[in-house]
Amino acid sequence: MIRVFKHYVPHAVLLLGLVDFTLLLLASELGWRLRAWQIGYPVGAAIDRWPQILSFAAPLQVALLAVGAYSTASFLSLRFAAARLMVAVSLGVIFLSLIFFFFPAVSYWRSSLLFAMMFAILLLVVMRGALGRLLGGDRFKRRVIVMGAGPRAAQIVELAKRPGANFLVVGVIAMSDAERVLPQAIHREDIPNLQAFVVGREVVEVVLALEERRRALPYQDLLRVRTAGVQVFELSSFLERETGRIDLASVSHSWLIFSDGFSSGRVRSVILKRAFDVTVSLALLVAAVPIIAITAIAIRLESKGPVFYRQRRVGLFNQAFDIPKLRSMRQDAELAGQAVWAEKDDPRITRVGRFIRKVRIDELPQIWSVLKGEMSFVGPRPERPQFVEQLEQQIPFYAERHMVKPGITGWAQLNYPYGASIDDARHKLEYDLYYAKNYSPFLDALILLQTLRVILWPSGAR
Repeated sequence: MIRVFKHYVPHAVLLLGLVDFTLLLLASELGWRLRAWQIGYPVGAAIDRWPQILSFAAPLQVALLAVGAYSTASFLSLRFAAARLMVAVSLGVIFLSLIFFFFPAVSYWRSSLLFAMMFAILLLVVMRGALGRLLGGDRFKRRVIVMGAGPRAAQIVELAKRPGANFLVVGVIAMSDAERVLPQAIHREDIPNLQAFVVGREVVEVVLALEERRRALPYQDLLRVRTAGVQVFELSSFLERETGRIDLASVSHSWLIFSDGFSSGRVRSVILKRAFDVTVSLALLVAAVPIIAITAIAIRLESKGPVFYRQRRVGLFNQAFDIPKLRSMRQDAELAGQAVWAEKDDPRITRVGRFIRKVRIDELPQIWSVLKGEMSFVGPRPERPQFVEQLEQQIPFYAERHMVKPGITGWAQLNYPYGASIDDARHKLEYDLYYAKNYSPFLDALILLQTLRVILWPSGAR
């Protein structure tokens, strides 16, 4: 993997993205040439059209990223990839219309744009069919050896079997008989030359997955591996990179303290994030007012009660604030005033409420909270005080999620379906901790873009 602004990007995804961008540039040029040939217009040199070519390729590349065209499924299923590609190109054309409206100097002829879009779909689908499975295959996966043969090592072996895994386990070394639960593990004493063993299997990484590390670290073995040019990773760091979350089962206080990250409090980052929140929230509030008004009328027509309601939430540094939302449940949803987890097919949700929850319209009033500075566009979702008190007692490190400002959307919302239980909160916390640890403007931009995917293909909204 390649680390881009603290976020890990698989080599296959990066390569496919570069190929796609090249094809989009080609499609733009082909569309222009075809239309020019039709009407007998002089083609000229491509270099003279670079503004138009880039103005076509860049928005479509952003659209590909936004709809999830580089997800695991796109490497394994041509049908899935083709559907996402066509949606991305369609959205890209909408983006292009806005760009051409505000910047007419870089606009294409509409006829050229139509041809370019057709070429783009054709080239992208054909390339996915030719390279998709190859890039998602074993050839582009890193070869890994696991030191340890207990439950932690078994976790890595199982992770490697999942579709879309970016690594292959080519060896498991049992450091002691006590922790051996993997039958394929080779005992350390049966390997006379560990360095030759690792090099012979073309290994690029060794993962330390011992069950007990105190006074048991194989320093000499690790040194031999490292001097052979092979990277050595501790289990928590390896899982963070491969899963995009902080694994609570393996993480320790010392790892969180001494590992890199948790720089979201730097002044420059805070100023940049706040400036973005204020600018975008002002623009979105203007655009959202008609949608909120129409939704308010629909809510009032279906059920009695106020259109808006406020709910107490826990924000930055455990400070409580009121979050505004469009009402999606019956007015008597919580008569006793006791917070209740939402359930699948919750009977308290109205018909209008079920729709606005799926497309996230009920959360539009929270833009006001962003403008006030109580929330950000990106961050962990704020929870209710009753739930926070319960979760902090049952889940380790839960309080650490309040060290960053809560958000309307977040890393957990992209990677984990809607959850309403202690176990769901634990899994979502792993993603929230990853975000807090690896925050950067790049990660915020990635989350905002891919929130479009969640809106277009909602999963588990309750």
